[in-house]
Amino acid sequence: MNQAIADTGAGGSTKVGLGRFDAWLMRPRTVGRGLHHRGVEFLFFGIKEARACLFAGLFFLAVFAMPHGGILGIPRYDALLLFALLVQGWMLWTKLETFDEFKAICLFHLVGFAMEVFKTSAGVHAWSYPGPGYTKLFGVPLFSGFMYAAVGSYIIQAWRLFDLRIRHHPPYWMAVLVAIAIYANFFTHHWIADLRWYLAALVFGLYARTTVLFRPLDRDRRMPLLLAFALIGFFLWLAENIATFYGIWRYPNQMGAWAQVHWGKWSSWSLLVIMTFTIVAGLKQVKATIHVPDAT
Repeated sequence: MNQAIADTGAGGSTKVGLGRFDAWLMRPRTVGRGLHHRGVEFLFFGIKEARACLFAGLFFLAVFAMPHGGILGIPRYDALLLFALLVQGWMLWTKLETFDEFKAICLFHLVGFAMEVFKTSAGVHAWSYPGPGYTKLFGVPLFSGFMYAAVGSYIIQAWRLFDLRIRHHPPYWMAVLVAIAIYANFFTHHWIADLRWYLAALVFGLYARTTVLFRPLDRDRRMPLLLAFALIGFFLWLAENIATFYGIWRYPNQMGAWAQVHWGKWSSWSLLVIMTFTIVAGLKQVKATIHVPDAT
């Protein structure tokens, strides 16, 4: 496991255990060849993906399973906030998540919640949270920030479990500027032109040569980083469709009856993943695992 990821905590010097299960998943092992090897490798890929989705999976399972009227007299939005806090506290207590990872997740929560407040404001009204709740701030339930934190949690955990390494990453300052532009466009496109597709073209050019190396079992596999962004964005789009179907939040065209979330939201989620990825790369101090070609 990469040292930059393994050593976290106060001052980045305290090695934090991540549980016996994680240790077992990441333990070096040798299996057979051919179809047997591929089958075992695919199995471990699935297990590691599920483990990386632990917080996101539990949170969205609660979102989908929570009764519309809440539970034990607690409104649904408040019960979801309480559940998310309990899961977050449990992951910290069991050391399934380090304090550095927790700080990153808090940042994702703040970034996401700020956008939620703007998007649901009277002047924009891109979507709304129609249900009641005691823990609403500016009309937005506090649990909503955890939806963005769940994305960050997945990337953080997957980076560690799969021993991710990035090859031919663009200069980091460029990646940061693009991430800022992506976030700004979520706000500014309500007053000026939507620059989403221009930003997508910029991202395509910036990351065209970038590949991610990951280790499901005992050998490295590779994938274009752009494909990873698109795949994660697609699954988030699917989750959004389920969430709106259950009435967690609604777009204006879903007020009378549910309708599929527009395909264009897939691109929005993919761009959000790029922004999240850039934050993780900085906050996790894993730039040692990112290969930026020297200027020639």
